[in-house]
This record gives sequence, structure tokens and C-alpha cells, in this order.
Amino acid sequence: MGITEKMWDGVSRVIRMDVKVEGLAGTVKEQQAKIEDLTARVIRLETALEIALAGGGGTSGQKQIRDDKG
Repeated sequence: MGITEKMWDGVSRVIRMDVKVEGLAGTVKEQQAKIEDLTARVIRLETALEIALAGGGGTSGQKQIRDDKG
């Protein structure tokens, strides 16, 4: 294998590697978007849980008054 062939092989490998890196970058962006979406969903769930717990388990923070008259 001559020097020119070795150089061409090296350049070809770099080009193929660049294509793979670009594909990986796209995948990373997609995964980051999914992670951000899941984070937002967890925050909403935590908020709902805190509201439910602060409200006394579904009474919306108000005491229930029973009418024993009848």
C-alpha cells in the first residue's frame, strides 16, 4: 500500500466518522428533548401531589361539616 492509498484511507475514515458523529448529535438532541419533557411531567406530578397532600387528601383544604339533623 502506497502513501497515497494510506492517506486516502485515513481521509475516508475521517469522513465516515464525521457522518456517524453527526447522526449521534441528532440522537442526543432527540434524547435531550425527551428528558426535558419527562422532567416537566415529573414537576407537574410533584405539584399535584403536594396540592393533594396539603389539601388533606382530597377535601381541598376545607373541613367537611356533617348535618346530623336528619
